[in-house]
Amino acid sequence: MTYGYLSSRLVTTAATSMQLDPMQFGGDLIGLAVLFLVLAVVAAVLGAGGIAGLSWNIAKWLVIIFVVLAVISAVL
Repeated sequence: MTYGYLSSRLVTTAATSMQLDPMQFGGDLIGLAVLFLVLAVVAAVLGAGGIAGLSWNIAKWLVIIFVVLAVISAVL
């Protein structure tokens, strides 16, 4: 009996801690851009040109999206 209660309590706690408030999730675009930039540099050093190019493009677009959203939020 206690095992069932304990496991259901853990599942409930995990489910409530994983919920994200939509207003608190944004703002990590620069962190993701840096991550993809580092991945691109590492891939280029290791000779994986395709992965490096793809990572570079993803980082570039994340920075562009960040700048556009920053300008929009500054104007509004």
